[in-house]
Parts: sequence; structure tokens; C-alpha cells
Amino acid sequence: MDKNQIKSRIEKLSREINKFRYEYHVLDKPDATDEVYDSLMKELRELEEKFPDLKLADSPTMRIGGTPLAKFEKVKHQIRQWSFDDVFDFEELGKWEEKVRRLVEKSPLLNMEKLEYVCEIKIDGLKIILNYKNGIFERGATRGDGVIGEDVTENIKTIYSIPLKLNLPVDLVAVGECWLSKHELERINKTRREKKEALFANSRNAAAGSIRQLDPKIAASRKLDSFVYDIDKIEVSPRETRGETSIILPETQSEELELLEKLGFNVNKERKLCKNIKEIQNFYDEWKNKKDKENYGIDGIVIKINSRTIQTALGYTGKSPRWGVAYKFPAEKVTTVIEDIKIQVGRTGALTPVAHLRPVVVAGSTVSRATLHNEDEIKRLDIKIGDTVVIQKAGDVIPEVVEVLKDLRTGEERKFEMPTVCPICGSAVKKENLEVRPLSTKATQRGQTSEVELSAATYCVNKKCFAQEKEKIIHFVSKKGFNIDGLGERIVEQLMNEGLVSNFSDIFELTKGDLEPLERFAEKSVENLLGAIEESKKISLPKFLFALGIRHAGEETAVLVNRNLQVVIRDKKINSLSDIINYFPKIKIEDWLNIKGIGEKSAESLVGWFSDQENIRVLETMEKLGVEIIVEKEDKNRNKKLENLTFVLTGELTSFTRDLAKDIIRKEGGNVFGSVSRKTDYVLAGENPGSKFEKAKELGVKIIGEEEFKKKLGL
Repeated sequence: MDKNQIKSRIEKLSREINKFRYEYHVLDKPDATDEVYDSLMKELRELEEKFPDLKLADSPTMRIGGTPLAKFEKVKHQIRQWSFDDVFDFEELGKWEEKVRRLVEKSPLLNMEKLEYVCEIKIDGLKIILNYKNGIFERGATRGDGVIGEDVTENIKTIYSIPLKLNLPVDLVAVGECWLSKHELERINKTRREKKEALFANSRNAAAGSIRQLDPKIAASRKLDSFVYDIDKIEVSPRETRGETSIILPETQSEELELLEKLGFNVNKERKLCKNIKEIQNFYDEWKNKKDKENYGIDGIVIKINSRTIQTALGYTGKSPRWGVAYKFPAEKVTTVIEDIKIQVGRTGALTPVAHLRPVVVAGSTVSRATLHNEDEIKRLDIKIGDTVVIQKAGDVIPEVVEVLKDLRTGEERKFEMPTVCPICGSAVKKENLEVRPLSTKATQRGQTSEVELSAATYCVNKKCFAQEKEKIIHFVSKKGFNIDGLGERIVEQLMNEGLVSNFSDIFELTKGDLEPLERFAEKSVENLLGAIEESKKISLPKFLFALGIRHAGEETAVLVNRNLQVVIRDKKINSLSDIINYFPKIKIEDWLNIKGIGEKSAESLVGWFSDQENIRVLETMEKLGVEIIVEKEDKNRNKKLENLTFVLTGELTSFTRDLAKDIIRKEGGNVFGSVSRKTDYVLAGENPGSKFEKAKELGVKIIGEEEFKKKLGL
């Protein structure tokens, strides 16, 4: 970008950030998550550091909060409220620590102080400032813009963990975080859902919305909580009371936290005194892995120099303390730019548009691609090449674009068009017919009797397309299939290009002599791959069926087939791959439909796949090469808590991984499906639920949270 483009980008970023800040701090209606806000701020800071002459006089990086709400009385803080700078990885943490050491080493006086760090949990809530006079609670306020906040005293009084009278008679300004538990959020959203009110996206938004209620009864009903973590100002009031001990003013952050506990505040116990950044990183890694197990939101850790002497000497920059920093956990939503859109052909022949992104770190890993699903999704979001977008990634889920920041457009963005032929093999592409529906009487009178619903996806018509064959094999060896470690996408493509693998059975015929001459195959890697292939030969029936990649017959269908085998094969037994080869081609569509949960499309696909003689020949070869099917016997006598109940999962679960929740449901006799219908018994909803949540509300399907789910399991 040239200087003018960079100037324009800085101006647009500033406007967008200010808009988000106003929506969050003034309107209390955030239109962007903290992660999106942080990502835009990070880009703006980096541009300002590279081009300081382009920094705006009113840049958002100079500010801390937003304008106070007009509906509350404005109050000036006794002590200005600061915001910690953020770091997002160990390298950035190291740079901060190096800068601190340089500043400390310049002063002979500070060199006598011990340089240690206190690590505290960063609570995802709303900052509050508490004022006490002679030990009596006088006023509570929000941070506001750091100088002026909002008086929320009456609402603060409803928080039981905040003392109205301290244990000692001091004049005090304390700082902490107001938060709402995940359990309470679930309860509040359940009530709001019943009243058809908008749901809170997360506990932080709910806490902010609660503390800013004009009616304190509403705040009281929401059971807010708090953690207090700093003393901005303390003065001991002259008072002589028999038996009362004097206060020793804290000289370290650790002593400050202990004094807050002594005064009667709720102080988070999860903190650690660290001697160096390696110990800080260990504390960070520990909490990154267990943050979701707590009943309150955690989005990182806060690191403060322990010595108050060093803190005072280092002081503040224009907006933040030099003696502390917030080390944020990997964001699951960030902003980046779509540099191009390319087409990927999947195992079913579906053409999926994939966004090629300006690389960005999200959920702990660098991402340069995100799925755009299909042409309809591109139109719905109005995505163009060159757009600044919000991408989302949770755990192992493929990143996806969830929003376009249209206000950042320059006019140079380009529209994307789906190809008219397969980009891999050059064959024709088309959308598939999904359903033929009869039309209304008026339409019939005009000569039309029906209309066809087309698929959202576009498909390559060539079933032997190289891309489809490659994706089928990648699916076959994946974790949920044969789980062959070492057979990644590049290796599969290499083996296909060399003519060594063209179908599933070829994998089990690979030898040391086949692999050793190939590039990237050292002796050890050859042994490891052949060992993984040999180990994969024993496989459960559900994993085997999933690995075959039968259209419309995925993981859930494979589980249903395994659980209800006797429904379709009656008095016969399936104990081996040979039995599958013998019996499955004889099963008819109506037989498959006898299994609850298997629909017509799945039944037709199963019959079609096992009727194909080429597929059967591949299975016969696999059997000769030693592939064994393990059919697990279910305990019919055990009382299963979710017997015959159907579940759909949506949102981010905190108590379980998605796969673990599915396994638990199946083990307890339930079924898991990918879409919501009137036959669904429950939708298990986590945080930030998607379209399945709305579909469940529309159909009147019961929605439960994790706590209710645990109760059903007796946990």
C-alpha cells in the first residue's frame, strides 16, 4: 500500500473502532465481540507504530473507554482509570519484559528492588470503581472514559460479594470486576427466550446490561458477582477502637491483594508470584487449558510487577501503566482481509469457495484460509475480494467468515463469480435437484404444475474427477475413519500422482519398496507410515462405514446402522468384513428406512453404494489384505438415561468437547443429528449458538443448556 492508502486505512479503522466503542460503552448494544475489537485495534496500533506521522490526533489508541451513558449521573474519578496494554504471544511478552528490565536497570535505586511478577486471572466482566469513606461504601462507578464514569451505586449495592462496610475504617478507592456466572447467564437467557426477548451473547454483555439498569431490582435479580484486584488510594482514618490493629500499607502487589481480602473483598484465589517470564508462560498455559472449567469468563491473565516502588517509578504512558500488561488468550474471532477466493472440489464433487486471507492468528494458530461454504453464502454476506472480514474459529473447527466490515471498503473490491466448469478436470458443473414441490392452483392454471428446489452447492458431474478421488481417500484415512497417522493431504496427493493409490484398498498394499524412493520419505517415516496402516486394519463398524464416505450417510448414520443392525439383517450376524460384503448389497431401501433416523436420501445412498460392484471388489481386496471389522456388543441390561432421545448440538460447549458430548449421548442410548426437525427431542445449546438455535425456537423444539444436560445424565 502507498502512503495515501495507508492514511485511508488508518482513518477507516479509527471510524470503525469508534463506532464499536460507542455501541458498547454508550448504547450498551455491542455489534462486535471483544476479539473483533482487539483485532482491529491491533492492526491500527501496528500501522501507527510504522507510520507515526499518520496517527490521528483523536486516534482510538489514545482513549481507554467510551462516553458515559446519559441516563446515569456522571462522576469524576478520584484517580484516573487506566487500561493495560495487550500482548498475544510469548514473543510479545518477552519484548515487554525486556523493556521493563531496561527501565529498571537505568536506576541504581530500582536495581535494589527484587523484580518479580504477580499473575492474576483476567476476568471477562465490567470494570467497577468502589469508593469507601471511613470504611463505609459511598459510591460505585463504571470506568467510562477513564476520567468520567457512570454512578451505578444502587446497582453495586445489590452485589453480595461487595461489602457495604469494610472490616477496617479506611478511606479507600478499590478497583475490581463485576461479572455474571455462566449458570446465571443460562437461567436469564432461558427466561428471556420464553418472553421472546433478545438473548445475551455472553456473560460479559449480561453483566454490563445488568449493572446499567435504572431499576436496581433488575440488577439484584441477576445475582451479579465481583472480584476486586487493586487499591487506587487508601488513607487510614484516625479512629481509636479497643483491640483494633493499625494497617501496614502494602509494598507489593501480593500484599495489596492480601489487604483487600483482609478488608472483606472477594479476591480471586487463582494467582501466582513468578520470578521470570518462563514461569509466567507456565501459568498462562495452565489457564489457557482450563479457563472454560470456571463458572466465570476468563480471557487471559494480567501480569503486574510485584514491587510498588518499581510500579511508582515506571509510572504510565499516555494510556496505560508501564508496570503491567494483559496477556490475552488466543482469540476465536479476528479481522483480516480476503486477498482472493478459490474453488476447492470435495469428495462428493461439491465446489466450495475458499477465502485466501491475509495471514492472521486466531484460536492460537495462523490462519490463511476460511471456508465460504457456497455461492448463496457469499451473496448473503455480500463478500467481495478485498473485503475486510471477521473470521471465526473454535478448536479444530474450520475457520469461516461470519461478517463483512463494509464501512472499510475502498471501492476497489471485486465481485466473485462461481465457475461454469470444474477447475480441476474441466467437466460441467451443476446444482442438484433436492425436492419437487407442487405449486398453487394459480400457478397450475398458468401451465406450471411443480417447481424444483436446487441445492445450495454446485457439483462437478465427473465422478472420476481427480479432486473427488483424492478427497475420498483423505476422508477414508481421517481421524474419524481409519485414522492413519502420516497420511495427510500432501502425501495422499503424492501417492496418487505416483500411481500407487487410486482407491481405498491400494493403501493396504503399500510396501517399503513403494515408499522409500519417494521424496519426503526417509527410512523412519516409511516405517512409521507402514506401522500406522497395519495398526488401522482393526476398525469398529461405525468408523468403517463413516470412512467409506457414502453420500448422505455420515457419522450419525453410521452409528444408527451399528446400533440397529438386527432391524435390517434380522436373524443374520455381522462379525466380519466378509459378512458386510455378503449381506449389505441385499438390503433394500425399505429395510434401511426401518431404522429410526435414516431418511430416504441416506437409504438410497446406502443401497447405491453397496450395489456398485466396483465398490464391492475394493472391499473384497481389503478383506484379503487383513482389514477386520469389530462389532461392539451393547449392554442391553444397562439402564440408559437418554434412550431413544434425539439431540442436535449448537454453539460452543464449555463442559465437554463437541465429540465427547456426542459420545456421551450415544452411550446413553440417544442419537445425535446435524439438523433440527420437528422430530428432534432436544437442542443442546452452548455459547454463541447459530441457526440451529433459531430453527429450534421456530419449530418449538426444547432447548437445553449444559447444566440441564448434566442433570439428565445425573452429573
